[in-house]
Amino acid sequence: MTSKKLSVPSLKKLSSKKTGPIPDAVKQHTLPNSKVGKPYRITFRGDARNVTNLLDSGNHQAGLMSIPDACVDLVVTSPPYWKKRDYGFENQIGQEPTPEKYVDQIIDAMKAWRRILRPAASIFINVGDTYWRKSLQGVPSLIEAAARNAGWKVRNRIIWVKKSGMPDPAKDRLASRHEYVLHFAMGDYYYDLFGYAERYSVDQRGANPGDVWELGAELELGEHLAAFPTEIARRAILLACPNEVCSKCFQPRQRIVERTHELDLARPQARRAIELAKLNNLTLEHFAAIRATGISDAGKARHVQTGTDRNTEKVQKLAQEAKAALGGYFREFTFAKKRSVGWSSCACNAKFVPGVVLDPFMGTGTTLDVANELGRSAIGIDLSSTTLKRL
Repeated sequence: MTSKKLSVPSLKKLSSKKTGPIPDAVKQHTLPNSKVGKPYRITFRGDARNVTNLLDSGNHQAGLMSIPDACVDLVVTSPPYWKKRDYGFENQIGQEPTPEKYVDQIIDAMKAWRRILRPAASIFINVGDTYWRKSLQGVPSLIEAAARNAGWKVRNRIIWVKKSGMPDPAKDRLASRHEYVLHFAMGDYYYDLFGYAERYSVDQRGANPGDVWELGAELELGEHLAAFPTEIARRAILLACPNEVCSKCFQPRQRIVERTHELDLARPQARRAIELAKLNNLTLEHFAAIRATGISDAGKARHVQTGTDRNTEKVQKLAQEAKAALGGYFREFTFAKKRSVGWSSCACNAKFVPGVVLDPFMGTGTTLDVANELGRSAIGIDLSSTTLKRL
């Protein structure tokens, strides 16, 4: 005898812990009577594919609610993997008869989220592959292809390498020790690579850290067996959810970065370059000329170029003097350090409010916890009343 599947509309609304304002704050995109926006946390009971018919888990009298247009800056989520676990709900994602039909449901969900995304928003989806009938099904690749066909740009296929994992009984293949974090966008999107690289690059030297995330497992002692690592949520939010957005036009504040004349003293070549520069009395103008000519009269070089896209004679002369003094160490000054000096403003003169993160498959609420910890507002959606009760 099979157990009866639960139907979402028939489930009783349950209250949940939340911080910040009631759902009206989501409609207003900000906090009422507040000069400085503060992050909120709101959870809904419902289906990730239908963000217009949700039950507010914190307001029993509100009835069905809809997340308003253009109120989310980033989606970070991990939907149920195909054929991995039956959560007991009718029409749940993850129990489709084929991987292709599973992917159709993921794309339907992404289509529903598009309405509530702000112009600079993007989506991170953590998904694993599935062995079925002795073969990998290529689910992440199928999602990528379907998303491209639906108009999304696949910006990254991040490999989450697990330092440890559950025992695998297979005797005729290697144990799976990685999953995928797929990054999708519709157009131009917010991305703070500078801030992320300062935190996660090798020795925190600011180089692009790359698309492989080696993370340890996190033990989940509750009923939810598919725990979502806090570090995945943290990295995605730091990369692609703005600290603050304008409460009127919703444009994100961008980090302002400037080039310095400082070199990385951990490099012996840099230390030698500095010695030669001091010995030959090179000036700040020499260093600026180095950076201009060192990138082949293109890009940043135009800041010190004539209207003909060529460096001025003075700049060329200074660069030649620097090259003669530095020899092969000339290149060290083309990679001088950058530093963050602030954040952009907005001509609207409206107050700024925290960026908003949505997890439409929130599970135990990991993404929401991390978002609030990082000063962002958080919206969560889940089918399970048990999950909402625990939260």
